[in-house]
Amino acid sequence: MGRVQLFEISLSHGRVVYSPGEPLAGTVRVRLGAPLPFRAIRVTCTGSCGVSNKANDTAWVVEEGYFNSSLSLADKGSLPAGEHSFPFQFLLPATAPTSFEGPFGKIVHQVRATIHTPRFSKDHKCSLVFYILSPLNLNSIPDIEQPNVASATKKFSYKLVKTGSVVLTASTDLRGYVVGQALQLHADIENQSGKDTSPVVASLLQKVSYKAKRWIHDVRTIAEVEGAGVKAWRRAQWHEQILVPALPQSALPGCSLIHIDYYLQVSLKAPEATVTLPVFIGNIAVNHAPLSPRPGLGLPPGAPPLVVPSAPPQEEAEAAAGGLQFLDPVFLSTKSHSQQQPLLATLSSVPEGSRGPMPTTSTLILPPEYSSWGYPYEAPPSYEQSCGGVDPSLTPES
Repeated sequence: MGRVQLFEISLSHGRVVYSPGEPLAGTVRVRLGAPLPFRAIRVTCTGSCGVSNKANDTAWVVEEGYFNSSLSLADKGSLPAGEHSFPFQFLLPATAPTSFEGPFGKIVHQVRATIHTPRFSKDHKCSLVFYILSPLNLNSIPDIEQPNVASATKKFSYKLVKTGSVVLTASTDLRGYVVGQALQLHADIENQSGKDTSPVVASLLQKVSYKAKRWIHDVRTIAEVEGAGVKAWRRAQWHEQILVPALPQSALPGCSLIHIDYYLQVSLKAPEATVTLPVFIGNIAVNHAPLSPRPGLGLPPGAPPLVVPSAPPQEEAEAAAGGLQFLDPVFLSTKSHSQQQPLLATLSSVPEGSRGPMPTTSTLILPPEYSSWGYPYEAPPSYEQSCGGVDPSLTPES
């Protein structure tokens, strides 16, 4: 074996996750098979972010630092053979951002130790990555407890000479959620045509924006649920829920190079209609009761009023002949429910710059604090199964 048999860093109590403003203590251990002369032994604690133009490339084109502190553990001398321990402690800044790693950039916090040897000798180095989790309190976001509602109307032609329209309205019970919480989705679809619609699909989307020489947007589908289509001249309601899996928090406060947004997108393929609702993912749950009504009581306050549609003049006879009760809504069933979708999706309806999303096949690497929840391997219960209620055990303690 060589002269340096062991050179490692360990953190006190085996911790790997810290909060901003906390002390970080640890020990540098060295085991030598023979005496080792040195000029200095130093330990450094750093936090930084780097962004690249290419996926999985660590040749950063833009970087920013958050902290960089160094301590001298030993001055010039010689270490005898055997075991040596050097304790250290740093105070993490209160403004340090949450750790994050994605395909185009990452926020990394680490401790590095170096034994500076005499001239013409190779220095000895080691490092240890730790994670910072800066909790995002959803209650600090303005109007977070307000209902989340959006609506879209799509006019289209079919059978060459006939025209119709579809009114798609979607809402959620809150605007912010924590890992493990159920996002309650309500959709109202008015099919003002003689043609059946395609199935309705709701997707929870994650959009990570990286500020390199230009903005790069990585958009992926986190979870997806599909409901049945709406028959001609029918109004239908769809109630479902998506269990929020282990995800990094929204925004990444303290970092100016990486930004995370989440959206719930409800869409029809035929006719093509899409509604997008922004949502926040945080660490401390909303402590206000949702203001949206219970299912079946209509849309939340502030939502656009539902217009009772009538068939186009040339098709009134067709609608009447079918004997359909257009004003009586039907309830759509759910066809499929999946989490942790590997397929990526574009987000054309999200307001952003002129450049579109750049989906990738890379997966995000999450700190242990997030991964401890784990992705659900089975779909959460349907709306009917849960009777509109949320299992309190799914919501972490604040």
